[in-house]
Amino acid sequence: MPDMLLGSQPLDTVAHIIQVALAPAFLLSALATLLNVFSTRLGRVSDQVDAAARELEKADAAEAAILSRRLSHLRARSLYLDLAVVLASAGGCLTGISVLTLFVGALRDRATATILFACFGLALLCLIGAVAAFLVETLLAGQGVRVRVARQQDEAAAIEQR
Repeated sequence: MPDMLLGSQPLDTVAHIIQVALAPAFLLSALATLLNVFSTRLGRVSDQVDAAARELEKADAAEAAILSRRLSHLRARSLYLDLAVVLASAGGCLTGISVLTLFVGALRDRATATILFACFGLALLCLIGAVAAFLVETLLAGQGVRVRVARQQDEAAAIEQR
């Protein structure tokens, strides 16, 4: 009975076909998860920008300078997040093209294989770039937190000395 379902292809060939078909699906799943993380973080940056803008309306000159630096920091974070989103999206598109090429590739010619390897390779490069941009944004976020903590500690120390 299994021979009727598989035809004349050995089990290893069928397993290889399944592996090749699943790899892009896992990459797309990972990219979708990353895009969700990126959009959540971008929403948090947006909320922080809104809060800083509200504080800026009531701030004196010294506080305005601090808030201006904070807004510049948040702008840089949003730019890196934008880059991560663009790269992850490009990786997703290239992965989709790779999958499409797999289906069209039934002809098994050299051009199809070249397109498949190029698209999947570019998708992986975009994924690496998106993760690198996310790393930079995360480091910027951590630096911002550390600056705020240090400032609050300095303010608390100044209050204690009075």
